[in-house]
Amino acid sequence: MVRHMFRIETEVDKERRLLLRSLLQDANRAASPALRELHGTAAERETPLQVWALTPEGTLAGGLDAHTWAGWLHVNLLWVADQHRGAGLGSRLLTEAELRAREEHGCVSARVETWDFQAPGFYRQHGYDVVAVVPDYPPGAKEFTLTKRLG
Repeated sequence: MVRHMFRIETEVDKERRLLLRSLLQDANRAASPALRELHGTAAERETPLQVWALTPEGTLAGGLDAHTWAGWLHVNLLWVADQHRGAGLGSRLLTEAELRAREEHGCVSARVETWDFQAPGFYRQHGYDVVAVVPDYPPGAKEFTLTKRLG
């Protein structure tokens, strides 16, 4: 066996990151028939999806930031201002995002990560199932991953 010497570097390098991503995507497509089939289709592109709730004065009352990829809606952020909580605004934002993901992007499933002190109960009420729990992430909290089949 031949052993090679390697130089290890730790600086942030945008070009290397892009190269690394490309090389990993190529390796993943070579290993996965599902990713090979996805390659070159519209579903392969990560597409932003955002829903906003504004007061009559134009102030942000709530918002949802997500993206679609491979037939999935991925909810990144969902927030509602304190004074508007409990009035169904979060539900309206989530429902609208799911509807647009399904109708405009062909999504069949959705996923979200949330902490125990945030909204796992909210997502369960909307038909999401817990598929993973990461304890102590961050220390003292739990992170939940939830998924849902869309209509």
